[in-house]
Amino acid sequence: MPAPSLSLRIAPDLPSAVPGVWHADALGAGPQEAQPTGHVLLDAQLPGGGWPVGALCEVLQPLAGLHEWQLVLPALAQATARRSGAVVAVAPPCDPFGPALKAQGLPPERLCVVRASSARAAFWAAEQALRCHGVLAVMAWLPQAPAAALRRLQLAAAQQQQLLWVFRPVSAARQASPALLRLQVQGLQVQGLPAGVSTSAAPGLQVQILKRRGPPLVQALDLPGCHPRLAQALAAQAQRRHAAQVVARATVASYSTATPAPGELAALQGRGHALDRIAAAMAG
Repeated sequence: MPAPSLSLRIAPDLPSAVPGVWHADALGAGPQEAQPTGHVLLDAQLPGGGWPVGALCEVLQPLAGLHEWQLVLPALAQATARRSGAVVAVAPPCDPFGPALKAQGLPPERLCVVRASSARAAFWAAEQALRCHGVLAVMAWLPQAPAAALRRLQLAAAQQQQLLWVFRPVSAARQASPALLRLQVQGLQVQGLPAGVSTSAAPGLQVQILKRRGPPLVQALDLPGCHPRLAQALAAQAQRRHAAQVVARATVASYSTATPAPGELAALQGRGHALDRIAAAMAG
């Protein structure tokens, strides 16, 4: 005898808002505190209007060290202005630049950088920082992150009601995560920037929300990163750099394929240091 088929029916007379009940077609709302991100477009798409306080936020990106500070620094500047406590950066890929942080509102003396010799040491340091009453927020770079370890960090952040960001590679998107919020970030392509030119220094971010308490968001968000005039200046600078690289490649190729006349050989040898500089510039 075949099993009876089940159908899901939603009563049309249910009230639109019931205390303690969340509708899956709406952004989650509840008593959980949220810290505004400083990006208006992103706040509009996040439950509570910002980063969840006391929860794990997972940020995936193509290369560590490119977009983390641009994404979270506005929120950190606001949080440190309102509350006491340190911001702990665990195993960052490069040293934060104090003057730049200060210019954006984060006092360097409020930042504590922790080096870790292994993934296990980084997890331990992040968890201990979250269990410290004097810590306001934790940023942890954890490329290899087992789900069990992430759950421990989530629990520690919830106990102390701290901000927590874990930065991981894009490849981690295929893995399950206990994070309440999960984003994928990459550089925003600047208008006028030649195709194929790296956007790592481009102003602005493209953010895709992979997981949130609410309906899926198919369209990525383009977040401006600086003043439009600065964006134009950076795009023009990138165009000049790209043109210089093209000229350098063409110059080196012409010298490598051409056969100089006997009288030109000495002159080319005398200018060898110039060719060396071109090759070095291309390698850089």
